[in-house]
Amino acid sequence: MAATQNVPVSEILRNKTQLEDDEPKKKSREDWRKAKELEEARKAGTAPAAVDEEGKDINPHIPQYISAAPWYFGSKGPTLKHQRPQPEKQREYSRLDEWYKRGVDTSTVAIKFRKGACENCGALTHNKKDCMERPRKVGARFTGHGIAPDEFIQRDLSMDYDGKRDRWAGYDPSEHKAIIEEYQKVEEAKRQLRAEKLNANIEGEEEEEAASNQGCSPFPLQKAEELDKEDEDKYVDEVDMPGTKVDSKQRITVRNLRIREDTAKYLRNLDPNSAYYDPKTRSMRDNPYVGVSEQDVDYGGENFVRFSGDTQKHSVAQLFAWEAYEKGVDVHLLAEPTKLEMLQHEYDKKKDQFKSQVQGNILDKYGGAEHLQAPPKSLLLAQTEDYVEYSRYGKIVKWVMLSLSYSILISLPSGVPQDLSNPVKVGLNPSGNQGQEKQIIRSKYEEDVLINNHATVWGSFWSNGRWGYKCCYSFVKNSYCTGDAGKSSGESSGVANNAPPASVEAVARSQRSDTEDSGSSSESDSSHGEVEGGSSRKRKNRKKKKDKKRRRKENKKKIKVKKTVEEETDQEKLNKALEQEEENQKEAERLLSIDERKRPYNSMFEVKKPTDEEIEAYLMMRRRDEDPMAQFMG
Repeated sequence: MAATQNVPVSEILRNKTQLEDDEPKKKSREDWRKAKELEEARKAGTAPAAVDEEGKDINPHIPQYISAAPWYFGSKGPTLKHQRPQPEKQREYSRLDEWYKRGVDTSTVAIKFRKGACENCGALTHNKKDCMERPRKVGARFTGHGIAPDEFIQRDLSMDYDGKRDRWAGYDPSEHKAIIEEYQKVEEAKRQLRAEKLNANIEGEEEEEAASNQGCSPFPLQKAEELDKEDEDKYVDEVDMPGTKVDSKQRITVRNLRIREDTAKYLRNLDPNSAYYDPKTRSMRDNPYVGVSEQDVDYGGENFVRFSGDTQKHSVAQLFAWEAYEKGVDVHLLAEPTKLEMLQHEYDKKKDQFKSQVQGNILDKYGGAEHLQAPPKSLLLAQTEDYVEYSRYGKIVKWVMLSLSYSILISLPSGVPQDLSNPVKVGLNPSGNQGQEKQIIRSKYEEDVLINNHATVWGSFWSNGRWGYKCCYSFVKNSYCTGDAGKSSGESSGVANNAPPASVEAVARSQRSDTEDSGSSSESDSSHGEVEGGSSRKRKNRKKKKDKKRRRKENKKKIKVKKTVEEETDQEKLNKALEQEEENQKEAERLLSIDERKRPYNSMFEVKKPTDEEIEAYLMMRRRDEDPMAQFMG
């Protein structure tokens, strides 16, 4: 049926004044008959087809519900534009010559700082926060020197299906010119060599002719043989250059762009339906010789690469999973890989134990275990072929093991030094591998630097939200170490409440120092007493002895009191931890008794590390189900 034009209501209202009546004219029966005849004539080919606005013919066999445009499309005549992709919905893709720019053009650099540029390096493409250069002491904003070039903002390429899979995308054909120039240089060098050789031969022939005319040729036969040999190779390039092949039958040099030592992969089987050859990677996966055994051919494809790496381990694991499933173990390689690996590891371990047990039973029954514990030949003969490199400090830099095997780890007899049983001391890595020693990675900052008589570094002590030195409990950085005196003063002032208490040995050492100080002072006093009189000196000595005894008794009492206080505090901490653990267990039982849908969401995770008392309380209160008397516990 002929295409009818659907006019929108807005168009009718706009053209209302141009129409004679208030509504458009209806087609008469004669008009419908003519339209039908025109449609039949177009289908039969006797009348020309309808033409759209672009001058393209419209197929008359297209049905009306496809060719008729909707009223909101606003078409003025017959068209099929509404059936084609609309331009506003078409996605624009990048052209073939568009690609990412490689490298940065550093030739054009600004000589003056520009407004809005990076204050550090002076580039316009980023700000100071995103600058990747080293922070300068004085930025380019203030100096105006050393302004970095602007980076190139890469465009966002939109690739279609073929563009994403284009293996030559981004290839620069000008790179091939470098290869052509290289071969041209090779040809030019060979031409020069050939010209020099011809000139040398001409000069040699002239000298020989002059010598033969004079009759002074001492070795005529030898000269003749050399001339024949040179005549044979006259047109053959004797220089073995890559990319050439000499044909001895035709006496010409065939120039090629590659070395034809082996047959090309794509020439092994000329059947187009045989193994596929990828020209980009120059690889052929399948075997080109179909129906021929691999032993009879020198090339069987490159599928062997697919069986490298952990492929064999994966196959072994798959076989183990199938065998385990047949024996009744529900395990799958892809669904439960960790479970399968653990089962396989346990199976191999038990298998090795069974083999070693059988071997041990045989050795126990028949003997001969002493022959298996012999050291390697390199130790018996006191010589080895290993290549060892040492540094100037005696450290092993490289050790290539040629003869010494990992059997050195076998338990050695009593006559062999025990140091050799350690693989690290001998030079072997614990894993049995060979090569260079692993270098210790150190920080760029100074480590373990002790200053001002300190025995520890700054930051080794923490108390009440402050860092300090552990050797003297000092919170002042770069201060002088005061030793145990600083610890005692810090404890007395209550600054280091969280610090570990001083040990009994430290208290004893302080007591000894006090007694020594008192003794030295007594000696000085006695020297003055000799001048004053003997009686006064004796009285002072007796008094000092009494004071010493009194101090010793007081110190002993202090130590005993301190021990009892520490024991009491530890017991109190343990009792508190037991009470807390009991409350935690009751709270856990209460939460478990509540329905899951009514149970509140409370996180049981704590960042705090449990104390020793909390761990002890947990171990004491933990219920052991394997204990047969556990059911009688309250």
